[in-house]
Amino acid sequence: MTSLSGGESAAHPNRIDTSKPHPARMYDYFLGGKDNYEVDQRAAEQFMKSAPEVREGVLANRHFLHRAVRHVVTEGGVRQILDIGTGLPTEPNVHQVARALAPDTKVAYVDNDPIVSTHSRALSDDPDTSVVLADLRDPHAILDHPEVREVIDFDRPVALVLVAVLHFVSGAEDPVGIMATLRDALPDGSYLVLSHATGDAHEDRREEAAAVYKNATASMNLRPHAEILDLFGGFTLVEPGLVRVTDWRPDEVRRPDAPPIGIYGGVARKGD
Repeated sequence: MTSLSGGESAAHPNRIDTSKPHPARMYDYFLGGKDNYEVDQRAAEQFMKSAPEVREGVLANRHFLHRAVRHVVTEGGVRQILDIGTGLPTEPNVHQVARALAPDTKVAYVDNDPIVSTHSRALSDDPDTSVVLADLRDPHAILDHPEVREVIDFDRPVALVLVAVLHFVSGAEDPVGIMATLRDALPDGSYLVLSHATGDAHEDRREEAAAVYKNATASMNLRPHAEILDLFGGFTLVEPGLVRVTDWRPDEVRRPDAPPIGIYGGVARKGD
């Protein structure tokens, strides 16, 4: 989640804050990664008590991302990707998935946690990839960032990727307005890949699960289907629309006893 609030101070934007759990590092822990701290592990374990299916959920979300990227590259013909809230490197990452199909694809990664930048230094010598420390709540700063502009040409179609990030933006921070700013910067033919956590699948556990993030660097704001659909304003959803990430063009059948996953995902196109 791209935020410099709640721990990453403006005076020290590159300082890794280990005093509070961070959503990107918790996500890494859910995925079985090692780029996290004890504070993240404790919070993640607490979250799993409320939502034991979370590990299956984040894996399903990751697989949705891969399928969606393949779609925008192959069927959409997009060769530029702006991935905001990219999180920690988890292979295969967006540039790897895209370039397996189209080697000339350019990717700009944006995240708030300095540890993401630290672990992405291997990409610093790649002229077609940039890694930027920035704040989703300030979309103009992202769009105007020189390292984003080095890689992304906003006169040509762009795939905007916002996977598992907007649920860390509160209603008071105007997620619909943020989306409008980003959308208006994109030319016709661009795509939006978006996933968002919801309490629709487990309404009885919604408040308990969200409470874990109250002490994190960003709160979790679970939204119902209709509110998530509003984030696609100005885009036209491709089939099958906004659905559970497990149901978006799956490439394998889920087992019958699999728990319901509380994440919606969709891919949409701007313009006719």
